[in-house]
Order: sequence, then C-alpha cells, then structure tokens
Amino acid sequence: MSKLAKEDKFLDLSDYGRSLGSILANSLKNTRFTPIHVTFLFGICGLLAAFSIFKEYYILAGIFLILKSIIDAADGELARLKKTPSYSGRYLDSLFDIILNSIFFLVICYKTDSNYLLALIAFFCCQLQGTLYNFYYVILRNKSIGGDTTSQIFENKIPKALPGEKQNTVKILFICYLIFYGIFDKIIQFMDKKAHLVLKLPNWFMTFLSIYGLGFQLLLIAFLLVFNLIDLIIPFFIFYSIFLIILIGIRKFLLK
Repeated sequence: MSKLAKEDKFLDLSDYGRSLGSILANSLKNTRFTPIHVTFLFGICGLLAAFSIFKEYYILAGIFLILKSIIDAADGELARLKKTPSYSGRYLDSLFDIILNSIFFLVICYKTDSNYLLALIAFFCCQLQGTLYNFYYVILRNKSIGGDTTSQIFENKIPKALPGEKQNTVKILFICYLIFYGIFDKIIQFMDKKAHLVLKLPNWFMTFLSIYGLGFQLLLIAFLLVFNLIDLIIPFFIFYSIFLIILIGIRKFLLK
C-alpha cells in the first residue's frame, strides 16, 4: 500500500526496502504482531549494525543496515494493512531513527579515531539532510489525494490520538520528537519558508531529493563499510550537505 496517490508516485532511491518490507508486512498481517513490534525489531537490527561496526565486522554491519531499512519499511506497511495507523508509531519510528543514527556516528568516530566535533557536525548534517527529504515528502503526501497524513507538515501541535492509541502516549512521544527533531525542522523551515505553498513537487525532483532519504543514507554507509572505507564516512556526510543548497534553490526558484 502506498503513501501517495498513483499520479504522485516517484522513484524513491531511499525506499529500496519497500518490496521486501511489504512481503514481511503481509506475512504478519494475520498475526498478533503489531507495527510497534516491527519498529522495535528494526531498532534491534540497528543496534546489531552498530555492534558489528564496533567489532569491525563491516560486511555484516552493512547487511544489518540494509536489513534495518527493509524492516523500517514494514512497520508502516503493516499499519496500513491492519488499518491501524497511529501517531505513536510514527513518532516512535522517528525517535528510533535519530537515536540509532547518533550511535552509528559515535561508533564510527571511535573506530576511526576521528575528532568528536567533526563527528557531531557529520551527524548534524546527516539529520538535516534527512529532515529536508521528510519536509518535502510530507508536503507531497499531505497534498496527495488519499495520501498518508499521520505526519504533519509543521509538527507544532499535539495531534489527537487515533483509535487504538492513548492520548497521553501520543503527547509524551510528540514532546520527545520535538526535543530531538525540533531544531532540524526549524532550520529547514527557515531555509524554505514557502515550500508548503507549492502546488506540485514533480517526480524528477522527488527522485533527486530521495538521495537524502534515510534508506539511501544507510546504503551509502553500508557501501563505505563493505569496501573498508570507514574513514571516509564522517567527512563524506559533511561534504554531502552541498546538495541542501542545490535542492532548496531548485525548489525556491524553479518550483513555485
């Protein structure tokens, strides 16, 4: 099941795990497994990837990173199949992602004897890249007929709990989301204040944008690990931020 209407679908380079994720979700459709269970499963997979990096099992780490992306795609698919969308699952998914990303960069920094300030900058850049992707993607989803709307364009108000979840849980997870993601959201929204007014984000632009999706970011890390280029990961993600200016410039001056 798609988050977008048919006419808004694009080649998402970060969503390569969707097909296998759908297979996993379908296999769990009539079981007692919930989307939250799957979210915890990808969290475990991410921790195994970090442990593998620490032990210098780089090929295994790459496999776990790809597997994490596949399982990450399955929780949302399962929620749609079971018709149990939730804000709790949406925020928990995001919180797991940023915590795992911070662990990845911390372990990579330790194993490469890198400067911790540079590692922090690389982590910040990585999150900012992902935020740009999510910002534009959520705008597209909210404008798409029948698109997924559990993610808000501007996360500035506690949403009303959906059937099957508790309002207090949604409130707590929303506050945690703001603590972890608030600064990244504010920076991107400041850089492109009128993005939400655009009528259409074309497929070619969204495909270009998807190089900043978390799945593609993890694929790049996996590639560098497998080829024993771990020392390049931190400087790469700092340099990779150059596309922020390019993508925002294209949106502001060409896609109005």
